[in-house]
Parts: sequence; structure tokens; C-alpha cells
Amino acid sequence: MYKSVLYEMSKTTPTQFWNDNCSISDLKFALEHGAVGATTNPVIVGQVLEAEFDTYLPKIKELIAQNPSGTEDEIAWLLNEYMAVSGAALLKPIFRQTEGKAGYISIQTNAKYYRCTKSMADQAEHFSHLAPNMMVKMPATKAGIGAVEESIYRGVNLNATVSFSVPQAIAVAEAVERGLKRRKAEGKDNSGLHPVCTIMVGRLDDWIKEVVKDNAIDINPQALEFAGVSAFKNAYKLYKERGYHTRLLAAAYRNDFHLSEFMGGEVSMTIPPPWIQNFVNSSITVENRMGNPVASEFLEQLLTIQDFAKAYNENGMTPEEFDFYGATRRTLNQFLLGYEKMLGIVRGVMLNG
Repeated sequence: MYKSVLYEMSKTTPTQFWNDNCSISDLKFALEHGAVGATTNPVIVGQVLEAEFDTYLPKIKELIAQNPSGTEDEIAWLLNEYMAVSGAALLKPIFRQTEGKAGYISIQTNAKYYRCTKSMADQAEHFSHLAPNMMVKMPATKAGIGAVEESIYRGVNLNATVSFSVPQAIAVAEAVERGLKRRKAEGKDNSGLHPVCTIMVGRLDDWIKEVVKDNAIDINPQALEFAGVSAFKNAYKLYKERGYHTRLLAAAYRNDFHLSEFMGGEVSMTIPPPWIQNFVNSSITVENRMGNPVASEFLEQLLTIQDFAKAYNENGMTPEEFDFYGATRRTLNQFLLGYEKMLGIVRGVMLNG
């Protein structure tokens, strides 16, 4: 008898799950239930700092003392790196056991760099040297697609994020292939590269619901719970058909379907701690549902919504349109605000001692 549905899934299927934050206590709990990775973003880091401020306050003060002329940005990034390295240490046994196929923690490039390929690639290369099991996140914006290729070429394990659509997932996978091809042409080893592309399924759900509300679109409410699931399953189908090296990752959990519908797939899931708690106590049965199609009546209704069609169809958007897709704009704004919150915490310690 397995201790939880998550543990059973992790032991009996090719589906992996990660802890969706950098809290050490949350990561330890997730590891007990079969997690094999962790991830962060600016919002998550700010939330962890707020929730566990007393834990991190001595480290913040130490970093400030060690860097007397450091700006709040510089101290914040040193703290971000410290938090990621601490999580990486917990995951290192899994990294060793799986020979580098799992056991990563993701650290995200500065959200302010979303328009600059070089800045993202340079910061990604720096982060990749923090620990052997460090994975670097960068947004699947127009510039981010270029940074994906360049980072793979430089030997960085990466996780494309701020991604909600099949067009973005395909653009990321193709960029990875180009980077791998460049490395191979120079005789470089690609065996240690295990890139990931996130589709933020719940954030796509959120955006489509907003579009439906704003435009008074008449649609079955249950269909709206399958927007992210539909896009993810379509991307997975294309990935498998084309044999991409990139692994898909589901993120931004909003309902039980974001677990149950992806079971059995060769995918990863990054699950927030409250949802991990929910799933640990869930009665969901572990079975392969990844190949089960979304109900045709739901998909047909969803495809009448232009913003969903853009996200679902492979050619629904060009890279030039990625930055201006509604879910992209909303998420980048939230990440930038999360970064400002992190700076505010550091600034408060710097000014108040």
C-alpha cells in the first residue's frame, strides 16, 4: 500500500512531480511523497521570504555585511542563489541516483531581461555553475526563444517558463534542437542535457476564463476547466510524434485534472505545496490518462474562443506575438511585482539593520 497517490504515481509511472517552491520544509515533505525536483520564480521566492522571514533574516544580514557596497538588487540575487543552492543540496542524491535525469531545482533569470536574449543567456550560464543539478528558467518570449537555443549551446540545463501555449512549446523544443545540433557539430557531449518546457496550464485556464467573462461568451463552465489540459495534451502529442529532446512540465495548479489528466505521460508536474497536501489525501486513482482525449464537446466550445485557439493550435501564434499574449503579459507583470517585493524585503533589512 502506497503512502499517497503522488508517491504511487512517482513509483509506478513515468510521470514525475516537483515541489513548486524553494522552502526547505516544503521540499522535504514533497520528497517524502516522491518528488524528484523543485522550482522557483520571483513570486515564489517573495512568498517564501515572507513566510519564513525569521529563518532567512540572518542570511540576509550576513550577505549585506559581506557586500558593504552591494545594491539591494545584488544582495537579492545572492539570496536567491543561496536559496536555490540549499534546495539543490537536498535534491543531489536523486540527481546522482538518476545519473542527472532528475533531481534538479530551477532558478529563474531576472524577469526584467525578458526582452534581451544575451542577458538571459549570460545569467543562465552563471546560474548553471552554482550546482551540478541547477536548472535555469527563462520566459518563452520572443527573446527567450533565442536564449533557449544559446543556453543549450552553452551547456545549460533549462526550463522554459511563462509559457501557456502549443506554439510556445514547439518554439522552445525547436530552439533546443538547434542548440543541440550546434553542440554536436562541435563534438560536444549532449548526454547531460535534459531540458524542460513548462506549460502553465492553470494560468491558461485563468486567462481564458477572463476572456469569457469580459466578452460575455456563453460556454459550459466545465469546458473552461480543460483549457490548459487541452493545450498540454496537444503539445505532448506533437512532442512524442517528433521525438523532441525536451520534456514537458505542467505548472500553475487550479484543479484535480491538472494531476489526474497527465498521469502516465512522460512528463513532469511542478505542484505548489498546498496542492501537494491536497493530492496526498486525494482519492484519485493512479492510471494512465495522458492519452485520453478531452471531451470533444468541451474542445469544440473552447476553440470558438480566439485566445484559446491561439494557444491550442500549433500555428496559433508567431514568436513575435508571444510577448503580447494576454497570459504572458499578466504573468510577466506578476513576476516583476514579485521581484519588487523581494527587493523590498532586502531593502527593509538594509535600511533598518
